[in-house]
Amino acid sequence: MPNPKRRHSQQRSAKRRTHYKAVAATLSVDGTTGETHVRHRAHVSEGKLFYRGQVVAEKSPIQK
Repeated sequence: MPNPKRRHSQQRSAKRRTHYKAVAATLSVDGTTGETHVRHRAHVSEGKLFYRGQVVAEKSPIQK
């Protein structure tokens, strides 16, 4: 695997990293439950797991 012949400067590494920024998560309101949740992620509401407005899984009475 190729390696650099000379060491890269700190400035060169910092220039490459300038585009990495922390971004706030995008939130959406579920039309079925009306809850706010992170987009493209399943969320729990009243013991049920919802994704894209549909129930994906329900909590069984045996589980705590």
